[in-house]
Amino acid sequence: MFVTFEGVEGAGKSTQIALAESWLRSLGHTVLTTRQPGGCGLGLTLRAILLDARNTHLDSTAELFLYLADRAQHVAEVIRPALAQGAVVLCDRYHDSTVAYQGFGRGLDVERLISLGEMATGGLAPDVTVVLDLPVEQGLARARSRNSGAGASQSEGRFEALEMAFHQRVRDGFLTLAAREPHRFAVADATGDPQAVFSRVQRAIGQRL
Repeated sequence: MFVTFEGVEGAGKSTQIALAESWLRSLGHTVLTTRQPGGCGLGLTLRAILLDARNTHLDSTAELFLYLADRAQHVAEVIRPALAQGAVVLCDRYHDSTVAYQGFGRGLDVERLISLGEMATGGLAPDVTVVLDLPVEQGLARARSRNSGAGASQSEGRFEALEMAFHQRVRDGFLTLAAREPHRFAVADATGDPQAVFSRVQRAIGQRL
């Protein structure tokens, strides 16, 4: 089973993935948690480029192809082998993030991005995509505080530095994608206590186990 977690900056994906991993392991599943970008060796190199706030002049198309390169390698090297061995794979972001950020956010052609994603992933689609949804103001405040506390405001803060309108377009993009594929997506209210949020996440995954 392949489960992806999506959402705006600061939506709480890392927390919810950790809770989901613990719960699934308690049920006897083998679980692999991973992320994009950065879930393989190539991805770590590309992540340093893509998220560094000092890279302010990165062209939108160049940005897109760096994400696609990470995704293609990650699927081939990490995700497909784990699924073939029977693991449940939990991934922090996948191609829906590219469609939301580079498509709805940056203004690149959404349908073309979907086609490029199918090429990069070899057609591997998640069984479940959980969108953690919350107001962008709240998410950005969380993300900026997290980065500041970790000393990563520059190294991981390129998207957090963008204007509020960009992040609103991204949020709207995720909700649009979820409405297009309700059989795959589950939108979970990400406001409030993490355990309360996880009860919604757990319900969404459990219905598809």
